[in-house]
Amino acid sequence: MSRRSIDLTLYLVTDRALARGRPLEWIVREALRGGATAVQLREKTATSREFVECAERIRELTAKAGVALIVNDRVDVALAVDADGVHVGQADLPAARARRLLGPQRMLGVTVAEARLAEQARLDGADYLGSSAVFATPTKPDSGPPIGLAGLRELVQASALPLVAIGGIHAGNVRAVLETGVAGVAVVSAIVAAEDPRAAALELAGIVREARR
Repeated sequence: MSRRSIDLTLYLVTDRALARGRPLEWIVREALRGGATAVQLREKTATSREFVECAERIRELTAKAGVALIVNDRVDVALAVDADGVHVGQADLPAARARRLLGPQRMLGVTVAEARLAEQARLDGADYLGSSAVFATPTKPDSGPPIGLAGLRELVQASALPLVAIGGIHAGNVRAVLETGVAGVAVVSAIVAAEDPRAAALELAGIVREARR
């Protein structure tokens, strides 16, 4: 999959702790059926072997669906399973080094909280940006105070790259998030913790489509 063809519109970020004991592969499969357009695999507690094995299984699902698989933080895991890219935060592997390791063909996303970091990420070779948490959320406890819709709008206006919003986004507030001009929305608990992940993804995808008309 070309870096330029990756669809960031409805970007699922996994979190095993929110899966309620259900297999992560099942959740991802259902989310893809519901309309998720990209998947970021985030495994903060798995061993390297466990991470690779899980990534291989998820890679099969995303490849079959024609959807990008982005690996959180771990360039080695992304390369091992031929993922489409990597997403790094400000405390992870520096973006410029991640780009060198990934080469020119794979996608690089970088989390930013302010305009100067957005510009630096672009210079370091990022393809897209992820916002700091827009709303308060337990899935990103170390991301600092939420930036809110005003802060998100400022990031969008300051960045030359597509920006994906994340943090506390769900069906009840996604329209307001989209109105800031973001390229897409990343959701975690709204799909991963949902009773029916497919239905949750369908609802979100429908809202996104309406907003894009």
